[in-house]
Amino acid sequence: MTDVIVTASRTVRGTPERVRAALADYAGIRPAILTENYSEYEVREGGQGPGTKVHWKLAATSKRVRDQLVEVSEDTSADIPALIESDQNSSMVTRWVVYPRDDENESNVVVITKWKGATGVGGFFERTFAPGGLRRIHETVIGNLDAHLNDSNLG
Repeated sequence: MTDVIVTASRTVRGTPERVRAALADYAGIRPAILTENYSEYEVREGGQGPGTKVHWKLAATSKRVRDQLVEVSEDTSADIPALIESDQNSSMVTRWVVYPRDDENESNVVVITKWKGATGVGGFFERTFAPGGLRRIHETVIGNLDAHLNDSNLG
């Protein structure tokens, strides 16, 4: 098996603290910013940051739906902490990191997802097509986060 790695990033208007807090809000903000690729979203434990357990189905394509039970943790070993989402039903792990930018009111959100890919012909297609689709999903979620944080009607 070969690791499949998908990376997406985007600048978001908001301080790193505000953006990190929004990403860690699985009970309120997270479900509001997810794309139509997510369904059956349900917080099963917690709802705020590490210790949260959340379920969703992620449809990367109409034929490829992952039933995910995600456990949230935090990696504080680096200078900038990362929010870690580990799928208990697969090898998929997603890492969210929010970096400060020169402008104090902007942050760079980087998301990296990694999983053990299939072998053979199926693995070839997975490594070829899955990264682009998941990257688009992540980029849209980050864009939705930016819009959510900066919509004056949402406070």
